[in-house]
Amino acid sequence: MPAVSVVIATRNYGKYLAGAIRSVLQQTWTDLELIVIDDGSTDDTPRVVREFNSEPRMRYIRTDGLGQSRAKNLGIQLSSAPLIAFLDGDDEWLPTKLERQLPLFVDADVGVVYAHRVTMDEDGQDIERATSPLVRGRIYDDLLRANPICFSSVVIRRHVFEAIGMFDPHLSLAIDYDLWLRVARHFEFDFVDLPLVRYRTGHLNLSSRITERIASVLMILNRSLVGRGNAKLADRAAQAEAWGSTCRTMGYVLRSNHPLQSTKWYLQAAWYDRRWFATLKACLRMPIGR
Repeated sequence: MPAVSVVIATRNYGKYLAGAIRSVLQQTWTDLELIVIDDGSTDDTPRVVREFNSEPRMRYIRTDGLGQSRAKNLGIQLSSAPLIAFLDGDDEWLPTKLERQLPLFVDADVGVVYAHRVTMDEDGQDIERATSPLVRGRIYDDLLRANPICFSSVVIRRHVFEAIGMFDPHLSLAIDYDLWLRVARHFEFDFVDLPLVRYRTGHLNLSSRITERIASVLMILNRSLVGRGNAKLADRAAQAEAWGSTCRTMGYVLRSNHPLQSTKWYLQAAWYDRRWFATLKACLRMPIGR
């Protein structure tokens, strides 16, 4: 049995997938297995994977449009190690990633270990971007305020999934945020204070799904705080910030094309976090006559 199973669930990332696979196979921590779930790619992904047919540590499974939650869950189910790491097909690991992270699991209370990332553009050139401060321990309240966890940086104990379940198959967006909130009620998080992942951005146009993504976050927050009763336990200021910042983001996204809806979201945000002056300023900047 390997020490860690690595799951890459991918669809139509053939252009980048070879780099992702090599970054796993070239880890200084060599006791691993790699499971590549090709979820119905229509590009050259199968040809790219064939380049690695001689690699005994890798398995390739092709599926037909399961969606990202179910594809990742299949990878978990097919894995065998007590620790499971994830990598998106357009990202890459630095060579010492696993070597630096796995020793942190000596603490039995730690369920997830993550790390900083560096951002690269479509062509693989590094981009200067500010990094978010990472947090450790019981971080549920911190996650309400912001999600600092780069998905391609995480390593998770198998026991975590056995205890709280896998990715929600009914979600198509923000599936990692939903998982972290569930994990954080029962397990501790830790991190390596170094950039261990190269995160690619700028090659997809997600603007058409921004409102859908924010709506998913609102639903996830409601389910975690209200549906699961965590509102009674979580810090009230963190809850207010979670609702307020998410509603305010929706207002900002809608401000140009839907000013009336935008104003309603800004007012909803202010009702949660009492930032009335900031709300007034935002509403005064709203375009007129549309």
